[in-house]
Amino acid sequence: MAEEKFRMKTQVPESQKPRPKKAPEFPIVEKQNWLIHLYYIRKDYEACKAVIKEQLQETQGLCEYAIYVQALIFRLEGNIQESLELFQTCAVLSPQCADNLKQVARSLFLLGKHKAAIEVYNEAAKLNQKDWEICHNLGVCYTYLKEFNKAQDQLHSALQLNKHDLTYIMLGKIHLLEGDLDKAIEIYKKAVEVQLARLLNVTSPPEAILAAGSMMQTHGDFDVALTKYRVVACAIPESPPLWNNIGMCFFGKKKYVAAISCLKRANYLAPFDWKILYNLGLVHLTMQQYASAFHFLSAAINFQPKLGELYMLLAVALTNLEDTENAKRAYAEAARLDKCNPLVNLNYAVLLYNQGEKKGALAQYQEMEKKVNFLKDNSPLEFDSEMVEMAQKLGAALQVGEALVWTKPVKDPKSKHRTNSANKSALQQPLGSNQALGQAMSSAAAYRKLPSGAVGGTQLTKPPSLPLEPEPEPTVEASPTEASEQKKEK
Repeated sequence: MAEEKFRMKTQVPESQKPRPKKAPEFPIVEKQNWLIHLYYIRKDYEACKAVIKEQLQETQGLCEYAIYVQALIFRLEGNIQESLELFQTCAVLSPQCADNLKQVARSLFLLGKHKAAIEVYNEAAKLNQKDWEICHNLGVCYTYLKEFNKAQDQLHSALQLNKHDLTYIMLGKIHLLEGDLDKAIEIYKKAVEVQLARLLNVTSPPEAILAAGSMMQTHGDFDVALTKYRVVACAIPESPPLWNNIGMCFFGKKKYVAAISCLKRANYLAPFDWKILYNLGLVHLTMQQYASAFHFLSAAINFQPKLGELYMLLAVALTNLEDTENAKRAYAEAARLDKCNPLVNLNYAVLLYNQGEKKGALAQYQEMEKKVNFLKDNSPLEFDSEMVEMAQKLGAALQVGEALVWTKPVKDPKSKHRTNSANKSALQQPLGSNQALGQAMSSAAAYRKLPSGAVGGTQLTKPPSLPLEPEPEPTVEASPTEASEQKKEK
């Protein structure tokens, strides 16, 4: 009993148990800073000023951040003198803050008080000696005072800290004001070199590295392009254009399984991007997975119904799926939409010939001849050897001769021998076999579509992709040959 009483006495009542401490509250001076910042970055300046007024009343004018943002808003509204006074107040509240002094100097500069601005910038430099912006702005102030030697010293100091475009421009401007044109040109050349080096450097923005990798990919440097893309993947791993380009690099290296894996990741990230669906259809066609190719090409057509090349590749897939009637409809739609690409008519003619419709095949062959003649008259073109060989086979089968269109010799010196032997056996095997259609498909989009009347010397076998355009979604050209012809996004 004595032990039980002792235990009862030593028990601590629940009301006297220590409770967990509350989270520390923000000091009243900084309580509304988050809301002020939110309104400011949203550019809702009226609401921002209302919160600032309330905050300053509660803190009796001692909230440095509220005063700082109020000064920024005054400057944006053109009230430079008022902003100067508020920035000076911030400098009094926090005299060891270099940013406050920089803002005071900035307001003095905008008021045309360059000497006073220089004095304040020098005070800020004592607090932060490695700020390139201070050196740059001192150089600008000295330039307005026409003290060019001091200005150059400050600008060179800024370049040692950070090679910024504005500093190079200001330094070149000083040389122009001094009448030294050669030095100004030299400075501007250095600026261009720095920008080019930055574009290809690992420390440059991911978009620039992506663009550089895409250029290398266009020229067939797949390994170098993949090295660049590896760097971009660390910065923006969820980029659909990145995985699209990686997939087409693997496609160019004939690693089709890896290509499909990367392209499907790109499709997961951007399910409505028709270029990724196009590339998936192309890779599945190459692997002779025609049902999957039909699935992705049909989806691409839903998003891009005006591209004739998509209908042509869809027709290739339908042909191999033995859906001849729908293949004919797809070819007819491709021929209607695409007025420049002779490969549409060539593939259509092959299909019609193998279905016994020689009259229709001859009409498509003649339409192909018109397009080829027009293109040859307007630009020095070189057609893909597989396309030439297939056209010669079909011409011999239709008994329209071999040299009606293809008067330009193919680069391969053995191609003539191959062509003659192929023509002899053209009637022995159907032109629409999987192999023949696969050859026609592989060069189907190697032809670069030229607008009507366009003149250029671009080879059709390896068209360059379009660079990334400043639009919400990058656009590129279609060119799906086995190695380098592919859709890219930069």
